Amino acid sequence: MDPAASTSPVPTPLPEARAYCPTTTFGKTHREGALLVDVREADEVAALAFDAPDVVHLPLSSFERRFAELPRDRELVLACAVGVRSLKATYYLMYQGYANVANLSGGIQRWAAKGFPVRGSLEPTFAAGGCCGGSVAAEPSAAVQGCGCDDGACGCEGGGCDC
Repeated sequence: MDPAASTSPVPTPLPEARAYCPTTTFGKTHREGALLVDVREADEVAALAFDAPDVVHLPLSSFERRFAELPRDRELVLACAVGVRSLKATYYLMYQGYANVANLSGGIQRWAAKGFPVRGSLEPTFAAGGCCGGSVAAEPSAAVQGCGCDDGACGCEGGGCDC
C-alpha cells in the first residue's frame, strides 16, 4: 500500500453559526418555545439574569462536560454577556451534531439595552455605558418590538430587526 495514497479524511467545515438579535431571540423564547442557554458564570447570572420563560444556566467552564444535558429536539439560543463565549458554545454544539442552535448577538448587554426583561441590576454590566441600573420592564417597549434593519444581516427571519 502506498503511504501517500492513504490520507485521513478531511473534516467538513462547519457552516456559519446563526446569529439572532434580541428581538428575534425574544420571539423565539417567548412565542416559539426555544430554550435560552446562558453560558455565563454563576456570579454574572446572580448580578444580572435573563427574565425569560425557559432559561438553562450552563456555564462555559463546565460546558464540555455537561452539554449533553441540552435537548437535541428543541431550538437552542446561546447567550453570554456580549456574545463571544456563547458563539464558542454555539460552534461547539454544532460540532457535536446539534442542528438547531443560534447565538444571541451582543449577549445580555444588548438584550437589556434594547429593553427586554432582565432580573437584577444593570450597573455591573453597563458600568461605562451610563445605564441607570435597576430592573427592566417585563415587556419591551413598542419601539423595540418592531424591526428596523433592511439587510437581514443580523440573522432575523422574515425581515429586519432592532439591530
